[in-house]
Amino acid sequence: MKSFLLSMKFQNTVKTQVFKTSFGQIVALKENGIIKVQSIRYAYSERFKKPVPVKPSVSEIIFPEKTPVCPQNISPLLEKMIGKTDLNGFDVDESTQYLSVYRPEKIIENEKLPVIVWIHGGSYEIGCGDLATADPTDWVKEQNVIIVSVSYRLGIFGFLGGSEERPANLGLFDIIEALKWIKKYISEFGGDSENITLFGQSSGGDAIAHIMISEDVEDLFKKLIIHSAPLGLRKNRQKMSAELLKNTEMYSSETDALEIVENYKNHFPSFFKYGLKAAMPFGTQYGFPPLCAENEAEEKWKQSARKYDVLIGINDEETAFYLRTSETMNKYLPKKIINKAIRKTTEIIYGKPAQDFAENHAKSGGNVYLFRIHSKINDYHFGSAHAFDLPLIFGNESAWKTSGMLRNIPWKYIHENGQKLRLLWTEFARNGIISDQLERPEILELRKI
Repeated sequence: MKSFLLSMKFQNTVKTQVFKTSFGQIVALKENGIIKVQSIRYAYSERFKKPVPVKPSVSEIIFPEKTPVCPQNISPLLEKMIGKTDLNGFDVDESTQYLSVYRPEKIIENEKLPVIVWIHGGSYEIGCGDLATADPTDWVKEQNVIIVSVSYRLGIFGFLGGSEERPANLGLFDIIEALKWIKKYISEFGGDSENITLFGQSSGGDAIAHIMISEDVEDLFKKLIIHSAPLGLRKNRQKMSAELLKNTEMYSSETDALEIVENYKNHFPSFFKYGLKAAMPFGTQYGFPPLCAENEAEEKWKQSARKYDVLIGINDEETAFYLRTSETMNKYLPKKIINKAIRKTTEIIYGKPAQDFAENHAKSGGNVYLFRIHSKINDYHFGSAHAFDLPLIFGNESAWKTSGMLRNIPWKYIHENGQKLRLLWTEFARNGIISDQLERPEILELRKI
């Protein structure tokens, strides 16, 4: 009865469409020329347990009024650089296995559109699949594609483990479960289940690079777009992860989730002991399912090269996001020293690892493009910092209007370069190539390896 009343409420106040699928009858929103199928639960989980896929339902599936989000701490840096988060629009859910489907409102009958699966970043600790700053409406409308956003467990709930009681890589298992759902059901929304591209930014890019070499992913996707993946932080993390696991072993399946979130940062490993890796304490863990041992990863990537087309790259000044916002550094260090630190850390964490990944993929017979995004605005304080690519790819001017990172940048500049970038990325998602005949935005340096 409650489901029926909720359904009537939404259908009487907004335009809706019901998709009659083999998963169930799913209520979707019609808005701004696209259809949004919001927050479909693809799996359930108990704390520190693997996800269990949701079975098809005979009941009507209604989208929740608020966006489900994994328990997490608000990041003051993201609030400053990207924008304020309206907490009233979110509902904390520890079992946060949800996905949303965005597709054009009008498509040709029997047309199968390419599918792009968005895996959000946030240092494996914050974020969700349905933030306004990653709303793909502009992309879907312009390029006639389907985009699926995925939410998965984060932080201590999804990316810290190493014991029988606390398995590792649960967030990866969530994403893989979402990909299985997409593969099975996306054709019923007009998507081509044989043309699925993974798109991840930051830790999301790191995640999909590791999904390439995970168990049980055969035929779930064909291509990958990897933005700003911190691949330079992936090695030699075992001691740090083990220390953090030990320091948080008091948190059990019975501990209140908000208590965990409020207190786990008190147990983070020392930056002085572990260096740059300590800046991202959570992450994928080698030697635990679904991943191989660390010393086997390179060979696994080589073996997978011919299976997947890859588009990988970075922003030219990634770590400006962190270093140019540091009051301490800006107070005591000259600009020249800060710029040098940005150049060096950008190459260590992002640039050199991306280039190595691309070159190894090509040497192993894979199809791969390498890119770098520049700001091209003189005297712009943040340059092409980490996340500078997101407004270019997703658009949505209203979501970025309070962004400190984009202050004093005309939105026209973002929009014009973004349209060209979305066209190139969509062509890659359609057929794995980027034609030399298509216009490149001035911000983009792109080459096939």
